[in-house]
Amino acid sequence: MYGKLLLLSAALLPGAAIAGHAKDDWPEPIKEYYTGQVLFDRVELARTDAENNVAVWDMMAWYGGDYHRVVFKSEGENTQDDGEPTDLESAELLYGYLVSPFWSFQAGVGTRGTLSSDASMENYAVVSFMGLAPYWFEMDNSLMVNQEGDVQFVSETEYEWQLTQTSYLQPRIELTANLTDSDKYERQSGLSNLRVGLRYRHEISREFAPYIGVYWNGALGNTADEMKRMGEDTTETGVVLGARVWF
Repeated sequence: MYGKLLLLSAALLPGAAIAGHAKDDWPEPIKEYYTGQVLFDRVELARTDAENNVAVWDMMAWYGGDYHRVVFKSEGENTQDDGEPTDLESAELLYGYLVSPFWSFQAGVGTRGTLSSDASMENYAVVSFMGLAPYWFEMDNSLMVNQEGDVQFVSETEYEWQLTQTSYLQPRIELTANLTDSDKYERQSGLSNLRVGLRYRHEISREFAPYIGVYWNGALGNTADEMKRMGEDTTETGVVLGARVWF
C-alpha cells in the first residue's frame, strides 16, 4: 500500500525529490545567528507610606543564540534626599542555556551592597531557572551562595493580563527566603520578605510602555521579629509611576 502511495506521489509530483534530497538551487536552511536585547522591566519612582520618594530599576540584558547566551541582570534603588548611597540589590553576570522551549538555566556570579567608597560588597555565586510556568506565569527563581557560605533563595513571579491590544494589568510577587543565618549581613534564617505589586501598563510603542501601580512589602518570620525588636516598621505600601523600556 505504501509503495503504491509513493508511486502515486511521484506521478503527481514528478519534480519532487523522493529520496529527500534538495534541489541544487534551493536556498540553504537559516543559519544560526546572534542577537541581543536590553530590557528595563521597571524604571520607576515610588512614593511610600512614610512619604519617601524611591527611585527603582530592574533590568536584564542578554546576547547570544537560541541555546547559549550571556546574561546581565541588575536591580537596585535609591531613596531620594536621605543622604544615603544607592542600594545595589544585585548585579549578576550569567551564562544562560535553553533547557526546554520555555525554560533556561543560568549560572554565574553577582555582587550587591551600597554604592559608596567604603562599602563592603557581598559577592556570591548564583544559579537560576527562568521561564514560563503553566498558564503563562513568568518566573525567575534564583539560589545564591556568598563567600561566607550563606544561602538565600529569591523567587519572582509575574503575570500579564492583556486588557486591550496595547494595555496590560500585571500582578507581581517576590518572595525571599534565607536558608542560613548571616551575622555579617544581618539576615535571619527562614522566610524573610514578601513583596506584592500590581501595575497597569499602556504601550505607546512596543519599546516604550509607561505604567502606574501599587505595592505592599512586608518582612516575615525571624526577620520581622528582629525588625520589631529594633523598633523598625515591618511593612511598607506605596504607589509607583514608571515605564517599561527595551531596545
